[in-house]
Amino acid sequence: MKLTRQLFLAVFILAASMISGQCAQAQHQEYYPDPDTAIQHRLDEWKDLKFGLLMHWGPYSQWGVVESWSICPEDLSWATGGRKPGVADNYNDYVKAYENLQTTFNPIKFNPEKWAAAAKDAGMKYMVFTTKHHDGFSMFDTKYTDYKITDPKTPFAANPRSNVTKEIFSAFRKEHFWIGAYFSKPDWHSDFYWWKKFPAADRNPNYSIKKYPEQWKKFTDFTHNQINELMSDYGKVDILWLDGGQVRKTSDEEIKRYLSDTSEGSRWARNPQSQDIDMPRLVKEARAKQPKLIVVDRAVPGEQQNYLTPEQHIPENGLPYPWETCMTMGNSWSYVPNDTYKTANEIIEKLVDIVSKGGNYLLNIGPGPDGELDPNAYQRLKEIGAWMKVNGEAIYGSRIFSSFNEGESIRYTQSKDGKTQYIFFFNFPETKQLLTKIQFSKKVRLQLLGSKSRLSWKQQQNGVEISLPASLKSVTDYVWVVKVSN
Repeated sequence: MKLTRQLFLAVFILAASMISGQCAQAQHQEYYPDPDTAIQHRLDEWKDLKFGLLMHWGPYSQWGVVESWSICPEDLSWATGGRKPGVADNYNDYVKAYENLQTTFNPIKFNPEKWAAAAKDAGMKYMVFTTKHHDGFSMFDTKYTDYKITDPKTPFAANPRSNVTKEIFSAFRKEHFWIGAYFSKPDWHSDFYWWKKFPAADRNPNYSIKKYPEQWKKFTDFTHNQINELMSDYGKVDILWLDGGQVRKTSDEEIKRYLSDTSEGSRWARNPQSQDIDMPRLVKEARAKQPKLIVVDRAVPGEQQNYLTPEQHIPENGLPYPWETCMTMGNSWSYVPNDTYKTANEIIEKLVDIVSKGGNYLLNIGPGPDGELDPNAYQRLKEIGAWMKVNGEAIYGSRIFSSFNEGESIRYTQSKDGKTQYIFFFNFPETKQLLTKIQFSKKVRLQLLGSKSRLSWKQQQNGVEISLPASLKSVTDYVWVVKVSN
């Protein structure tokens, strides 16, 4: 068992790195600003938040396997390598066993108020929850499928808090978080997407949409109906975070180009076709119920992708449009027993790096099958929060400075009005530090956040030299921040 688990984790980490590389390339694409100035203003407010929480959770947490992908029939190591060992050798039997997890899902320790309190203490300002992942299991009380947490087949349905999406949104909203609804456009349980008339072949529909347009219309209506529920019955929603970029309108010319592309890794659809679900109408309907809703149609260039989402990757120099790195705290998006979590120091340095480049950081934690987070996750959030309480002013509402970095271990941000700059040191400067990317006026004041002491500095021919007394090293942990104000 120990060797099997180690093998699974090794395969999963390799898979994650492959996906990360693919997604990193996909994020450097054209950006089409939403023409609505109200949405543009809302995006600017979102950029002020900087730090958010993403949660992948569903019945799959009982097995501790990668969410949804283990039922994908594609012959890809990262799609199939995470299957639960010893369940079934036959693919169809495996899918039945996976979907039967609905009948044992009973997270009796579910306490979203505890999650919200921990996230707030960590300095997070918005959240995104997986209302439905690719496997099609709805974590909300939808009327359009019985494959959901509130169906009588699910033990937790008897719990008064069984509509977990509503409970989670409410708990985080009470803590003044922005609320984000993750929703998978593909649905591998729906007969309208993977039609039981044919065997599934890959992550895409297993039938010809042109030959069976009525079946695709059923899927389009199903998708619109479920999103309409989320926009109608779950209070104020700030972000609609759509995953599954293969579900998009595609021209015949684009399909021809795809078929002629022989580059490595380009072929993931055996039957490429346009998967048009009428996104403009979907967004119009959603915003009629949720004005100023930010929509993230991930990896689909167009006006419905209000910001871009590099996955498990921080762009080297940032991106010239609104963006957010989504990244796991552990190795997995979903719960894996004994997962290895990033240290607080690593998370804080990544946060600073992302913010200095103009992005937001959406940090993922996967709740366990009982509804609890790993104790290590709570500990990391507590440590991050201690740092944010001292240094948060350099993070929230900040914008890119004229240069975001000075070498590998120094970063810059500035206030929105440009009157205040912040210098982040990943390593405490034990000796005098020469800075060449920033200039000081004669009346400038330097202060290490967390201390009231004024720092000395000296103009040099090729920059400015600052000194930090060794006694200030204990003011904070991980990253030290110098505030520069006139």
